[in-house]
Amino acid sequence: MLKSNLINSIAIAIFKQKSPGNVAVLLLFGLLLKLPLFLYPKNVIAGQIDGRLYQWLMSLLPPGNTMLYSIIAFSLLYIQALMINYMVNEYRMMIKATYLPAMAFLLITSLLPEWNYLSSPMLANTFIIWMFIYLFRLYNSPNARAQVYNIGLIAGITSYIYFPSAAFVICILLGLMILKPFRLNEIILFILGCLTPYYFHAVYLFLFSELNFANFFPQILITVPILKNSIWLAGSIVLLTIPFLIGGYYVQANLRRMLIQVRKNWSVLLIYLLLAFFVPFINSDQSFETWILITAPFAAFHACAYFYPVKRWLPLLIFFITIGYILYQQYGTLTWQ
Repeated sequence: MLKSNLINSIAIAIFKQKSPGNVAVLLLFGLLLKLPLFLYPKNVIAGQIDGRLYQWLMSLLPPGNTMLYSIIAFSLLYIQALMINYMVNEYRMMIKATYLPAMAFLLITSLLPEWNYLSSPMLANTFIIWMFIYLFRLYNSPNARAQVYNIGLIAGITSYIYFPSAAFVICILLGLMILKPFRLNEIILFILGCLTPYYFHAVYLFLFSELNFANFFPQILITVPILKNSIWLAGSIVLLTIPFLIGGYYVQANLRRMLIQVRKNWSVLLIYLLLAFFVPFINSDQSFETWILITAPFAAFHACAYFYPVKRWLPLLIFFITIGYILYQQYGTLTWQ
């Protein structure tokens, strides 16, 4: 037990530092944490709820190559971890630059097996995080028209990967109004960016005489996901919620010490999280894959739960319980198989 606590303490201490070598340490940490992804690779088939771009990309991959799917999925998760880490550090959302957001992201995505296998929501999650990195960059940009258009373009492309992610357009619009003075021309540019992929898609369909509403615009259904209850789902929810509440408390406690920009960034991130909870209700396929969109904002709050507590035993306890839960679920049950 003492040896395990020492390892956990060292792990948190390493990721508390902003060292270039932590990129490699994070990769090793991720490989060990996601090892069942390679031990039990699964076949991935594009479904009806997946966007046209995702379906096309999947058609380019050799069918049935489960190990390749696992490698791509791990690469996406690792890149997303670095992206959320960059976002938190670059915009000083914590008082010190660390690798805790990346560590937290890899831990969170290990709570449910469905968050580790290749899917359209996983790929879309990469572009969504990219959108918010661009969005936070607008605060000090006097002339941000090109950036606003690019954000809209990314949003439009993302909707062709996983259409329900188009709901994040609402969050981006609110973010533009929170982070910058309201400018109608920027809102119009953002909407034009969102519509650009649809314009080219319409032109393509028109040239091949296939332009009709059914081909051009996906069907929208709002349904309540019927998820299978289990003790593992309950455990994952608890391990998501408790560090989030602790992290949220420390964010609130440190708000006065933060710059105005940082306060606004946290507000936008909270809206991001709230909206991500409702996206799975759009064209639901009754799986946990769609809920991966909540992991990035959760990781930012979890990082604060590991960083801010004065009593060192609290983050160690959270880390120890989370690691123990993940490892037991991976190797002590059939959940990942």
